[in-house]
Amino acid sequence: MSERERRESAPDPRTAAVSAVVVNFQGERYLERCLGALVALGSELDEILLVDDASTDGGVALVQRSFPQVRVVALEQNAGPCVVRNRGLAAARNRWVLLVDNDAVIERDALRKLRAAASERSAAVAQPRAVFDGDPSRVHYDGARFHYIGLLVLRNFHAPLEQAEGRGTIAMDGMTAVALLVDREAIRAVGGFDEELFYLMEDYDLSFRLRLAGYAICSAEEALVRHMGGTAGLSFRADEYPARRAYFHSRNRCRLLLKNHQALSLILAFPALLLYELVWLGFTLKARLLGPYLRGKLRFLRELPRVLRQRREVQRLRVVPDRELLVGGPLTLNPQLLAKPFSRRVALALDALLRGWWRLVRRLA
Repeated sequence: MSERERRESAPDPRTAAVSAVVVNFQGERYLERCLGALVALGSELDEILLVDDASTDGGVALVQRSFPQVRVVALEQNAGPCVVRNRGLAAARNRWVLLVDNDAVIERDALRKLRAAASERSAAVAQPRAVFDGDPSRVHYDGARFHYIGLLVLRNFHAPLEQAEGRGTIAMDGMTAVALLVDREAIRAVGGFDEELFYLMEDYDLSFRLRLAGYAICSAEEALVRHMGGTAGLSFRADEYPARRAYFHSRNRCRLLLKNHQALSLILAFPALLLYELVWLGFTLKARLLGPYLRGKLRFLRELPRVLRQRREVQRLRVVPDRELLVGGPLTLNPQLLAKPFSRRVALALDALLRGWWRLVRRLA
């Protein structure tokens, strides 16, 4: 069955039954609010599942005690959110699934708006606008585009909500996996979440594969979800960049570039990729993260044969060329980095050089 036939065979998300899958790891402090918001949706949800990634806190016990209507699927070993999401999609009894991270609180009317947006755009994925739970007047995530160096260009990142661009339903390329309404069959058709990534950039990777295969992704700008504190030791919320995040950034970015981008795109982008890598190396030296950076690169080299096999599988799905998907900027950088004058100057200079190079070579791509 072709991608077009799969899209046409999908039940209308406005009327189809929807399963909710909560992705959980060490989320005891979040689960009461996350699950409470889902339970409050009532009959809008056909079922609620919690897939637990071998947590060692009291989260599962809390769910069993306070939310008996929630079905728990417990993994025996910590395998990362990609495995958890794939397991949840497989366990759900409905084709349309609301994937929710444990630190997300979906607003009461958000699912209805996501259903309408997915139907309006014939989309495989509809995503809400995520705001900070501690400051809901500011946007955290709101869709993205694909930077040719292998990063998401985030829309309205940290922007005041009242000034955020976009109204209604907007076609989008990149998604951020805080909360997503997805067509499970479309996700499966492009290989699902890449379980070998473990954590970080998995949303770039999956959304790029969906888009190159011709599937649509949209953002429902009036559907809101509150985003809480992230995962300790992995999420970047304070001034200190986590070592495990530096490792996954070093490894996963190379994996998704080689697996997903066309050969000509990689060749044309090589000088810019090298420049970014040198700047990132400098950051890891300054932040005392050289060890995780180097371990990530060594792991990527060991996995190279597997990534090349994955590349062949991905490129067979392609119906949309890179030139229609990739952009040259702007770089999206965390405000904690930009608050330091030297880091800000380096970031702005890097962004200008990357944009200039892409303007020069994009027509060749």
